Amino acid sequence: MSEQNKELIRRFYEELVNGRRLELADEMILEDFDDHAARGTGRENFKKLYAVMLRIFPDIQARIEDLIAEDDKVAARVMFTATQAGSFRGFPPANRLATFSGMDIFRFKDGKIAERWALRDFLGMLEKLGHLSRG
Repeated sequence: MSEQNKELIRRFYEELVNGRRLELADEMILEDFDDHAARGTGRENFKKLYAVMLRIFPDIQARIEDLIAEDDKVAARVMFTATQAGSFRGFPPANRLATFSGMDIFRFKDGKIAERWALRDFLGMLEKLGHLSRG
């Protein structure tokens, strides 16, 4: 199952995130998906939050650096590249490209993503976008 789960996560980043194919969420994510990194639960909530993210970062791209699987979990270390075109957490659009790192852990149930824990280097991203400076 570990290899199948890793392949689903590759598709998640390549087709859903990079390919903007949000309709794939229906086949990849359980209806009662629990996203510990976002407000709310459920696949529909994931779709809404992802649509908002695309308005803020319309050209976001994810590149998998590492993918590790064990039992019913897959951990991914990912590099994101995106231009901030919309307001993000109170910061106005920078219209600049930034690269930042992220880590996700996914848990699977019945061949679909059941849970996700995510960390993003938003501090580093905000520095690269020019919103913050090191002092």
